[in-house]
Amino acid sequence: YYVSISNADRDPSLKYTATVYNGIDTSAFTFCAKPKDYLLFFGRIHPEKGTLAAIQVAKQCGKKLLLAGLVQDTRYFETYIKPQLDNEHVIYLGNCGPEQRDELLGNARALLHLVNFDEPFGLSVAEAMCCGTPVIAFKRGAMPELIENAKTGFIVNTKEEAAASIEKLPGIDRSYCSQRAIRLFSGERMADDYIQVYNHILQQKIR
Repeated sequence: YYVSISNADRDPSLKYTATVYNGIDTSAFTFCAKPKDYLLFFGRIHPEKGTLAAIQVAKQCGKKLLLAGLVQDTRYFETYIKPQLDNEHVIYLGNCGPEQRDELLGNARALLHLVNFDEPFGLSVAEAMCCGTPVIAFKRGAMPELIENAKTGFIVNTKEEAAASIEKLPGIDRSYCSQRAIRLFSGERMADDYIQVYNHILQQKIR
């Protein structure tokens, strides 16, 4: 009995019983109704995570960008990211613990999640929305499932579309964004969904 963490993360050769989204500890994230004026990249500093794309989008819009996360590809960081850092408009904060993560995600105007691969889920996407922070992401992998376009963020195809969507952020209801994320991506929701899967399997076995 196969269970996927998103509909996008399914192997066509397998038969799936259900999709159960990853759950997060929603109590670790604080809703923020009035964010500060910065954009955020939160994740591994690696080509597939779209760090450089986030910088390019922020610069195109003239917005401050904070970068937080582990440098997983040193060559990529030294060659493409470090030269962009100026400690004023593009700032790298290093790795962040839970408290700083909550503060950074909650106070951001938006999370830029411009990944270059078909990501099967994306915990930082759920975490940001739990704080009420909308997510701007490329239309790849599970992003169209996690993000309700124009409601909890924006699904885009290009960096130009990503930059244009930043002007639409005031139209996002951050409270709705948070409520939806808590409803869909809490640890409790994940546990309930797995219990339903187990009950379904047991009923089939009884028959």
